[in-house]
Amino acid sequence: MRLYAIRTRTVKVGDDLVKIILASLKEQNLQLEDNDILVVTSKIIAVSEGRIAKLSDVTPTGKAKKLAKQFSLQPEFAELILREADKIYGGVEKAVLTLKNGVLTANAGIDNKNAPNGYVVLWPSNPKKWAVHAREEIRSRTGAKIAILVIDSGLVPLRKGTMGLALATAGFQPVKDCRGENDIYGKPLTITQRAIADDLASAAHLLMSEVAEKTPLILIKDAPVDYDDGVYDSADMMMPFNECIFMGSFGYS
Repeated sequence: MRLYAIRTRTVKVGDDLVKIILASLKEQNLQLEDNDILVVTSKIIAVSEGRIAKLSDVTPTGKAKKLAKQFSLQPEFAELILREADKIYGGVEKAVLTLKNGVLTANAGIDNKNAPNGYVVLWPSNPKKWAVHAREEIRSRTGAKIAILVIDSGLVPLRKGTMGLALATAGFQPVKDCRGENDIYGKPLTITQRAIADDLASAAHLLMSEVAEKTPLILIKDAPVDYDDGVYDSADMMMPFNECIFMGSFGYS
């Protein structure tokens, strides 16, 4: 498997992302081929869609002020968390643990990193829909039948730092079910499923980094995945609460 980090110009509201992607690939002499996987950070999708918020335009409610005080946040930022999160579980200083679109994430995916001063970036409105659109547009403009992977930064309990988190895929299966297969001693596996999309998201996340590199795209060639024409989002990758070792252990439902 080979991965290539792709630099782009700064993406702005209303930009044609597919046009930017193809131009950036051309500038770096990279050719799209069938079964390539294009990894796209959710942030540039959100920015192009106008999913950014100016904090000074947000009026915090009393509930937001209370949340802000509890976790040392700006009240306006806390208000956006309340609007975007499906559920709030708790948190620590500067970070609130939320459920958003079936994903456990900090601050409902809202981020002020690599956002204009005074602004924050929200998650895209529909990563799955965007992945379908991008895949079809790229095939129409280049003839290449590629796959799309939309990612963001994620966290693992009790581990320092961020890793890649898959929000949507188009063109390959995001989870491989290994249950029923035998291990090296012939014992059948009973619970093992592999998070293929998250594995690729983490590999891409390593090359993208999170500071000022301006590499929001990663091209993956020869990935060991099961290609198909399916489209999947975080709901398709979500484990039921009662089967999740973390949520189940703490009694959440």
